[in-house]
Amino acid sequence: MRERIYHFALNHPIIVSLFSLLLIVAAAAGGKNLVFKSDYRVFFSEENPQLTAFESMQKVYSKSDNVAFVVSAKSGDLFTPEHLAAIHSLTESAWQIPYSNRVDSITNYQHTVAEEDDLIVEDLVLETEDLPNADMAKLKAIATNEPLLVNKIVSPDGSVAIVNVTVQLPGINPVEEVPEIMSKVYEIRDAFVPNNPDLELRLSGMVVMNNTFAQSSQDDAMTLIPLMFAMVVLSMIFLLKTISGTLATVVIIITTIAATMGLAGWSGIFLTGPTASVPTMVLTLAVADCVHILTTCFYEMRHGATKKNALETSLRINFGPIFLTSITTAIGFLSMNFSDSPPFRDLGNMVAAGVMIAFVLSITLFPALLMLLPIKVKQREEGHSDKLDYLADFVISKRKVLLPGMAAVIIGLLLFVPQNELNDDFVKYFDTSVPFRQATDYMQDNLSGMTTMEISIDAGASSAINEPEFLHATEAFSEWLRQQPETDHVNTLTDTIKRLNKNMHGDDESYYRLPESRELSAQYLLLYEMSLPYGLDLNNQLNVDKSSLRIVGTFENITSNDQILLEERIYAWFAENAPQYQVHVASPSLMFAHIGKRNIESMLWGITLALILISALLGVALKSVRYGFISLLPNLAPAAMGFGLWYFIDGQVGLALSVVAGMTLGIVVDDTVHFLSKYRYAQTHRGKDPVEAVRYAFASVGRALWITTLVLVFGFMVLAQSSFKVNADMGLLTAITIFIALVVDFLFLPPLLMLLDKGSRNKQNSGANA
Repeated sequence: MRERIYHFALNHPIIVSLFSLLLIVAAAAGGKNLVFKSDYRVFFSEENPQLTAFESMQKVYSKSDNVAFVVSAKSGDLFTPEHLAAIHSLTESAWQIPYSNRVDSITNYQHTVAEEDDLIVEDLVLETEDLPNADMAKLKAIATNEPLLVNKIVSPDGSVAIVNVTVQLPGINPVEEVPEIMSKVYEIRDAFVPNNPDLELRLSGMVVMNNTFAQSSQDDAMTLIPLMFAMVVLSMIFLLKTISGTLATVVIIITTIAATMGLAGWSGIFLTGPTASVPTMVLTLAVADCVHILTTCFYEMRHGATKKNALETSLRINFGPIFLTSITTAIGFLSMNFSDSPPFRDLGNMVAAGVMIAFVLSITLFPALLMLLPIKVKQREEGHSDKLDYLADFVISKRKVLLPGMAAVIIGLLLFVPQNELNDDFVKYFDTSVPFRQATDYMQDNLSGMTTMEISIDAGASSAINEPEFLHATEAFSEWLRQQPETDHVNTLTDTIKRLNKNMHGDDESYYRLPESRELSAQYLLLYEMSLPYGLDLNNQLNVDKSSLRIVGTFENITSNDQILLEERIYAWFAENAPQYQVHVASPSLMFAHIGKRNIESMLWGITLALILISALLGVALKSVRYGFISLLPNLAPAAMGFGLWYFIDGQVGLALSVVAGMTLGIVVDDTVHFLSKYRYAQTHRGKDPVEAVRYAFASVGRALWITTLVLVFGFMVLAQSSFKVNADMGLLTAITIFIALVVDFLFLPPLLMLLDKGSRNKQNSGANA
């Protein structure tokens, strides 16, 4: 069957080319359906418990997606008439942002004062025209001493402030909602900056982060994919010295990517940060099949074969190994379906499909193109194989040193794998060149981080939040939370109630405490709520029947481990001090904190299953259960060594790296398959002993292995330049693992084979002598 396929491609290249291109165009047409989904929620499956808890909380209280305009004064003081007028204007403009339902700033902060028996609730800055300088010190003192504002809306020194816009994303068309918001945000920014040269404006917040996911991926597509194409073309021309072969390979790459992305569009897959890297991965992997076919073809042509006969021989020799490596690579990527994060499942499925498309095209369209293109092979290239002959001689002569030496290196690096910390920081998903990261770091340094936790405390009955016992427990918890070393700010209703109690007692500071009766608390809140303007009510803190309230803690940009530990401390505090109340903790940052660990746990099952399937396939393909087991070591060692080396590079394993082991498992098998298949071929078809079989494997496939490894390493190193750290770390560790795989297959696998097969060969010889 397989011979009919490539014979038809060689005998009817024009028909095969036209038919292949027709199918590719049909598949690629689905690309029009691809859209980028810029929402951090795409990283979480519907079954994710943290996502479920967060969405449940948002149904009770108002949503917390936001845009933060971070305003700073170059002079170091925002409290001047001109600067406050600018912030007031920015606050008014922010209401024009689509889906906005609340805007908080220092100018519209609802300041309360007592006038005789009346409670006055009004904006801190009512009018911006002719603001007297004499009022600036008073306004600054109020703002920088108000617990609800300081370290959240304004810095303690009054040099930085935030205009925080809360948006209610409908979720009807998530593809368009975030860009629609950001379009207006950019319009407001571009109008504000030229008119206020003494102020600096930065953008942060969850909506900005969502948009940055899309922007980073689009920037990568504009830079990384063209760069990778250039790397592939130049490396193939330099290493293989063939224009025609390079041109045919580029056609296979382009058609494979087009078909892969088109089929994703037809299947309804959204583009996300991880899946946006699919073209780079497919581009890299598609090269390997072509290089193996080309190198064998050139080898035959250098020995006098015609182009057609050389291609026929190359396809006959490489069909099995290429099919096997494609299947194992696809299995490795399909293991990502065990990931707890949907974008990584989509990534695995898309790349697995791309790998199989590349295989089909490499045995049909690729040889057809080579038949149509002129190919010249210069005899002087024969000498290039001498370097691999030298390497083979070195490995054979030093095998007694290399085997224990490489084993020691493998074990040594393996010992450092547990030293890696399972940790993550979602703000650092973007490198420091990204404006969102710069703004968020600046906000962290001057105000507060983006790490938040929303704590919902259920009092158990309607209006029960006004009970003195409940309020005192809430205040005690709020004070405890403020004292935690990670805490930047705590937004709690008890601060508002204490302020109202003080106001209703003639602003006497001694009454800045909680009321002693439920009735007073209820009256104060009712009076206050009736005085609040639209969009600044207490719906973000209270549920409808006032049976529960929400406290929002804002913290430094702490890592996932620190967040999980803090969450545990919060639950422990309530278990010890207020066990009668039901408590839930949730937030986007907490969702990211948990998913890395969950992803690693789920991926372990995927890797185990993939390893079993791959080893079984190798055993069947090599017609030897023994060699199937032997292959386990060189297949597992590279990923383990890569993670051991990662300890010295970074030391943290998060969401991105939790899928690398499964992803690279299929790729690193390629080298093992090709080397073992040639080794077994030399033994079974040419009767060579283990030493000569190793020498034959180096001579026949060694060059193709190091060329494909270089191309793969180049490709993933290009991905490592991504400004999106999830892709960058994934690319870097994958490149390291692939390079280690070549070292293991060249310096460890041959000595291992010669040692193990020496015993079996001796048994065969002794049996023959008997």
